[in-house]
Amino acid sequence: MIDLSEQYRQFGISEEVYRFGETILDSLKQRFQQIDEVAEYNQLKVIRAMQECHVSEACLLGTTGYGYNDLGRDTLEKVYAALFHTQDALVRPQITCGTHALALALMSNLRPGDELLSPVGKPYDTLEEVIGIRPSKGSLKEYGISYRQVDLLSDGSFDYDNIRAAIGDRTRLVTIQRSKGYQTRPTLSVSRIGELIHFIKKIRPDIICMVDNCYGEFVETIEPTDVGADMVVGSLIKNPGGGLAPIGGYIAGRKECVENAAYRLTSPGLGKEVGASLGILSSFYEGLFLAPTVTAGALKGAIFAANIYEKLGFPVVPDGAESRHDIIQAVTFGSPEGVTAFCQGIQAAAPVDSFVTPEPWDMPGYDSQVIMAAGAFVSGSSIELSADGPIAPPYAVYFQGGLTFPHAKLGILKTLQNLVDKQIVKRNFS
Repeated sequence: MIDLSEQYRQFGISEEVYRFGETILDSLKQRFQQIDEVAEYNQLKVIRAMQECHVSEACLLGTTGYGYNDLGRDTLEKVYAALFHTQDALVRPQITCGTHALALALMSNLRPGDELLSPVGKPYDTLEEVIGIRPSKGSLKEYGISYRQVDLLSDGSFDYDNIRAAIGDRTRLVTIQRSKGYQTRPTLSVSRIGELIHFIKKIRPDIICMVDNCYGEFVETIEPTDVGADMVVGSLIKNPGGGLAPIGGYIAGRKECVENAAYRLTSPGLGKEVGASLGILSSFYEGLFLAPTVTAGALKGAIFAANIYEKLGFPVVPDGAESRHDIIQAVTFGSPEGVTAFCQGIQAAAPVDSFVTPEPWDMPGYDSQVIMAAGAFVSGSSIELSADGPIAPPYAVYFQGGLTFPHAKLGILKTLQNLVDKQIVKRNFS
């Protein structure tokens, strides 16, 4: 029988911490089996979409220059549309990140005089400057687009009365953030998103419902477009890129919404016809192929982390037992030292830059210092093992990723060992 504990000792993991982790894992076998079943379902869904869209070897080749008649690019967009059951999709390396994809979807489908509504509270920090909540060049606010938000109720449910009151004649688009961002609210399930969209459409069927799908793809067997979303938006260096996509984002949805985004991305009159794929399509295709199983590994890591830290008495969102709808795990330490120690433990488990010690810094797009740990093959890829958090109350860290569960497991054990060594966690594990 293989003695894994010796391998972990070489990473500085004590016998007590290792055994504690094994006890937690023993209790999660049935839960992990259910995750594997979802991954298998989604794997078959991806293969079926690729086959139906006639993905060929020629699709893996790239184009340069204008990118006219790029077979692989156009076919990949058909695959995404088939996966999300939408009329069209825009999947491009020219979309630089998730925030860019969201900004593109918003700016292309809103016009001066329109109003944007968030019925799920404050959006992710980097969207504040896109919207104009915090002043920034080129924000929606500068173009005469107003913004209104309705916070979730204290129990995390939708405030339907105030959402109804907030919807007016100028309301053009509703943005629904599936994941929690730098908050400790619950992540929204696809079912709950569907209920909210149904409520909004009953009031005004013409309102565009857009879902920020970052970190949620392939966690469930259905996606927000299966329950009425007009658009879903995400990043390829998160779940759907499978750890192989080096850049990129996607927008899938109604044809008009996607066309608007394409004209904004390139130029009026050009739209989806241009945009060279520059030889990275094989990474996009293979990453998408791997995405269901990579997401499953990350999800197991998040559940492992939740159960580890919940058992130690720290507030975790989601908790160790509740259903999961994204790959992010929040752990509240209540002190900046706890957030920093956790992130430094993640960095120490990385295959790249493990010798680097992350520290908080003033990061563009955020209103407080942020610490980020990500020794990744793709810079900033949060489907790879990573953790980050603002150095601000309640001092919560947000953990996600892990291309394989064994790597996620090592990362979590390193965080715990680091917290024990710094005496932030004081517990006898024996």
